[in-house]
Amino acid sequence: MSWCTIESDPGVFTELIQEMQVKGVQVEELYSLDLESLSYLCPVYGLIFLFKWQPGERDNRPVLKDYDSSLFFASQVINNACATQAILSILMNRPEIDIGSELSMLKEFTRGFPPELKGLAINNSEAIRAAHNSFARPEPFVADEQKLADKDDDVYHFISYLPVNGVLYELDGLKLGPISLGECGSGSDSMEWLKLVQPVIQERIDKYSKSEIRFNLMAVIKNRKDIYDADLEELERRRAHLWEQLGLAQSKNEDRMDVDITSIEHLRNLIADVESEIAKVSEKIALEDEKFKKWKTENIRRKHNYIPFLFNFLRILAEKKQLKALIEKARQKT
Repeated sequence: MSWCTIESDPGVFTELIQEMQVKGVQVEELYSLDLESLSYLCPVYGLIFLFKWQPGERDNRPVLKDYDSSLFFASQVINNACATQAILSILMNRPEIDIGSELSMLKEFTRGFPPELKGLAINNSEAIRAAHNSFARPEPFVADEQKLADKDDDVYHFISYLPVNGVLYELDGLKLGPISLGECGSGSDSMEWLKLVQPVIQERIDKYSKSEIRFNLMAVIKNRKDIYDADLEELERRRAHLWEQLGLAQSKNEDRMDVDITSIEHLRNLIADVESEIAKVSEKIALEDEKFKKWKTENIRRKHNYIPFLFNFLRILAEKKQLKALIEKARQKT
């Protein structure tokens, strides 16, 4: 069974990751490479860059033949699977991500495999292929064999950037091995690798923007709602503690006349500050809920088969003798 092409969209990629039983991860589209925007999304597990593949384009940068054995690098042996493979390159190389049982078994099974066999293992994974093909667009006719791109077709490719054990790598399944972009610090939440990757991606954008505007950049990050839920829980604990302190201070004030009134006012001000922070975090959670709801609706529409409706609509137009006139009208406009 072939692999379908899927749309480069954060909602699509996030649901695809969820379909592979990965928890606590989402994808966001980046519109800027400035560090302030990137820091807001931290922790950033990796970046995915989409660009138009140019046949015959040469890249003289050396690829690594001997590299860190813990680095998961797979050759792309499947047409149309580069998006999923770019995602897997990040998921399989960040141990802090809960990748679920299916990917964990695949990672363990392919440990020590050369890149070509890892690529074949991905191809043979029914779970990964089913998750990927869940975004297949319904077609009225299904070819027995997958059509290969010819010289006139636009072909797009995905590559990944991420840090592994203090080294920044570019992982491209069409290359013979990973490309090292330099040391970037060992902290999993470090901004160093983002500072290092910034000019590399900007150079690519500048290169392609001269002749091609269709490229984009996405970040694989920790689920924002999970972060905000943890923040909200901590703020609510802090608020409860402050209310408890205020209650004790007020009870002492009733028994003794020498209790410092300013301390009570200070506690009330602290509670007001916490209440304000709770409102801000609650608003962020609501925005995330709305975004995921929108993504879900869009993905349902992407997957829905509208073809029977269109066939029946055309049939009814033909029965009412309206179809031929509409076709002629459309031809005149073209």
